[in-house]
Amino acid sequence: MKILISNDDGYLAPGIIALANALTPIAEIVVVAPDSNRSGSSNSLTLDRPLAVQRAENGFYFVNGTPSDCVHIALTGLLNFRPDLIVSGINQGQNMGDDTLYSGTVAAATEGFLFGIPAIAFSQLDKGWEELDSAAQVARDIVERRFNHLPQPYLLNVNIPNLPYARLKPALATRLGKRHESEPVIRDKDPHGRDIYWIGPPGAARDAGDGTDFHATANGHVSITPLQVDLTHAAQMAALRKDLS
Repeated sequence: MKILISNDDGYLAPGIIALANALTPIAEIVVVAPDSNRSGSSNSLTLDRPLAVQRAENGFYFVNGTPSDCVHIALTGLLNFRPDLIVSGINQGQNMGDDTLYSGTVAAATEGFLFGIPAIAFSQLDKGWEELDSAAQVARDIVERRFNHLPQPYLLNVNIPNLPYARLKPALATRLGKRHESEPVIRDKDPHGRDIYWIGPPGAARDAGDGTDFHATANGHVSITPLQVDLTHAAQMAALRKDLS
């Protein structure tokens, strides 16, 4: 198996190093990741400047762009082969519910999916990298499943509680939960006395019932959510056609 690995925390992040180490024994891997933290970059591509690709001492490639840039460049100009799988992460912090719309981790996987390649995004529930080896082992377990019953390509979003491997409960198929509105921005002053604003924290979980990613991880399970890119609100098509008639 040939796997392209990326992330949004940057090529030096412990999560991507642990993921690469976990998958190296079972696959031929190439790592192409941002040169710095690009969390919250979503599916953005850099179109206003050229991008540079460099190679680190450990063999990882790093790009002065977004996670989507990294996968796009790898698939269309850097690699001389087509990967069998795109893997993103391991992210420092959860990507559940509405987070997936903003997540650079999910975006890197989505970019591969748009090229017709199966893709998986991995995130730890809490920040701080606690039990990272456990999360890396989970990632390897999931990659080895192959998911032959899923339509090809597939796009999976995986969230892993920060627990020792032996204490993790079996993976569950989940749907995305929903959050309340984000907390207000944090207003401050720069050294010149001008107003500046920090984006506030995400809202608390609003829909965290049974079957959601929030519920599964809160109870010690690994959450696996199949995602789709089609944003068409099919249920509203009939109403829209009436309004247009």
